[in-house]
Amino acid sequence: MNIETFRHKIGLKQNSLAEHPLYSALKSNDSLKIFMEYHVFAVWDFMSLLKALQREITCVAVPWKPSKYPGELVQFINEIVLGEESDSLPGGGALCHFDLYLKGMNEVGASTDSIELFLENFDTKPLSESIREFVSYTLDLAKNGTLPEIAASFLFGRESLIPKMYQGLLDKMKVDKTTCPSFVYYVQRHIEIDGDEHSLLAEKCLKILCGDDEVKWEQALNAGLSSLEKRQKLWSSVYAQIEGVNLQECPK
Repeated sequence: MNIETFRHKIGLKQNSLAEHPLYSALKSNDSLKIFMEYHVFAVWDFMSLLKALQREITCVAVPWKPSKYPGELVQFINEIVLGEESDSLPGGGALCHFDLYLKGMNEVGASTDSIELFLENFDTKPLSESIREFVSYTLDLAKNGTLPEIAASFLFGRESLIPKMYQGLLDKMKVDKTTCPSFVYYVQRHIEIDGDEHSLLAEKCLKILCGDDEVKWEQALNAGLSSLEKRQKLWSSVYAQIEGVNLQECPK
């Protein structure tokens, strides 16, 4: 498969998500609460894809043995793990991005009950249909997918998507940003660290993993597109719920 064809098809899906009407619908603290109560599951399951890559590309087993992959690729994955699990905070110290997001939820009064209950037993049954479908797809891919599928889902359904998507969110949301400082910092931090450099390394990573194998490239493309479609469906579900709240809040 031609890399330009791959880039074009993935890019169209990413651009659609970057321009989703959900972001403009974030007009109040209540709408932001709804968004965060859904989005936190995507913040969480991102780590399962990352850990699946770390497991396969680096070595987390004992006894340890050196990776068979180029050092640049190993470094790329380890750098992402370092940033996600222990990123520097503006006032000093370090915090996992997931915990930073929970802090942001507490600041705006969003409920963390669903995600906390889920983390006790990983039972997806109590979750809403759109969250359940999104999380179940990610977990199945992380556990059972091929390495090119996992990498494409992570790199193109998450890493290179996030700067575009989060910039659209920051530009279009109408919530007072001073009321949600941890959320804003979380979003800005991902725009910063997942920008151009990570996007270029992501593509290089996939070239290393797929080589000239057309089957692997097809697997990667399908997984990347599926991940983007799952995100689109999740976003549309959140948007529909928020629009219902916004209509109720409109003056009669």
